[in-house]
Amino acid sequence: MASRRKPIVWSIAGSDSGGGAGIQADLATFHDFNVHGCTVITAITAQNSFALGHISVTPRRTLAAQINALDSDLQADVIKLGMLADESVVSMVAKYLETYKGFVVCDPVMMSSTGGELSKNLSACMIEKLLPHCDLLTPNLSEAEAILNREVGGLDDVERAAADIVALGAHAVLIKGGHFDARNSERHDYWTDGIDGFWLSGTNVDTLNTHGTGCSLSSAIAAALARGYSLPDALVIAKAYVSQGLRMAVQLGGGPGPVVHVGWPHELIDFPALSRRLPVKGPRFNFPSCGEELGLYPVVDSADWIARLLACGVKTIQLRVKDLQGDALRQEVERAVALGREFNAKVFINDYWQLAIELGAYGVHLGQEDLDIADMDAIAKAGLRLGVSTHTYYEVARAHGLRPSYIAIGPVYPTNSKQMPYSPQGLMQLRRWVGILGGDYTLTAIGGIDVKRAAAVLQTGVKSIAMISAITQAENPEAVVAELMSLIETVA
Repeated sequence: MASRRKPIVWSIAGSDSGGGAGIQADLATFHDFNVHGCTVITAITAQNSFALGHISVTPRRTLAAQINALDSDLQADVIKLGMLADESVVSMVAKYLETYKGFVVCDPVMMSSTGGELSKNLSACMIEKLLPHCDLLTPNLSEAEAILNREVGGLDDVERAAADIVALGAHAVLIKGGHFDARNSERHDYWTDGIDGFWLSGTNVDTLNTHGTGCSLSSAIAAALARGYSLPDALVIAKAYVSQGLRMAVQLGGGPGPVVHVGWPHELIDFPALSRRLPVKGPRFNFPSCGEELGLYPVVDSADWIARLLACGVKTIQLRVKDLQGDALRQEVERAVALGREFNAKVFINDYWQLAIELGAYGVHLGQEDLDIADMDAIAKAGLRLGVSTHTYYEVARAHGLRPSYIAIGPVYPTNSKQMPYSPQGLMQLRRWVGILGGDYTLTAIGGIDVKRAAAVLQTGVKSIAMISAITQAENPEAVVAELMSLIETVA
């Protein structure tokens, strides 16, 4: 296949004459994500905003002709499945997917949002023939119940229901929470592959204009995957995209209006918070504010370095020790905490949250892997500030679920201080994060930033830069610190 720049996503789904769902919603979503959308139309529906009046299933010969035409010339990077209308359509699509090597997102449409029943026997057929080829299934409550042939008893039963669907053959499942009662004024979706799992919690949008929600979500996931995002990132982006579309939706006809398609999400109100467990009722963690921007933020490996840089006027610094244990580690952390008090500075302790609590540190900084083992309740109750490292949409959503004192964004540039499994985010993405998060969170940028790059980083709108080797490996660290502090004061 010849190389091409623009990803291709197929939508194998039904046509909605009202324009709010199905193929029409998918193509609008693909356009917003800058992917090329191809269509295999499985049925033509006669519907408007309040009723599904008629369905004409695509003849097998016509369906096969569409698939063959696309397969011979416009092969899909990702395929999104929507309404498959009847068992013959399911069988033909499943047959094609037996040899398809790309990712398959399936929105198992068994009912239209206007209340029309599409098929009474689709559930059994889909389980037998289609689920084994689905990399991600995205059912709502009624669809999950149809697949499982049992009721799902509210949010507390969702994790078990999702595991049961994976056991039936789907590689992973995202059960959408739009039909469940809101908790904490939020709607909660749950994803699992049978091993890992997490909840995505977004602000409840109180609107009747929800036509095409499922189609738009699944097609946004497919489009984000085609753009190269990981599945966890694609889920976060897609949920934000649909939340934005619901928030801005308006009624066009006599019934519910369609989800609006207005481009890449860019407001924090639309982005979900991510957590390993379903949030309990009531407020989440409450970490203290840092009170002001962090400014120049050196990350160093010893209390000696902390003493040296605080004497230069640095007001925020992190102790990141990797090669000490026992009493030696305790003494290093204890000295760092004492220096913070002496210089009235913000001294964060990397990783060692138990020592940070015990010794009364100003704050603790945790990487993503540490979030799995740290006691967030204990850190919050001790009154420590919390900083969290993030590198992807998934990780930012996870940080958003904790409401930390600050969020570190990186790596901005390639870095030699730590082996990173992530590509550099670059200035454009950093600017995007500042636009999304900057009004609600204190941010710092990290990764490959040196004196020459600092001005460009600050021009994105971020008001703090974290540095390691640019300071600790400089011939004259004091001069570098003075130059950077002056630059931050001027630009930021």
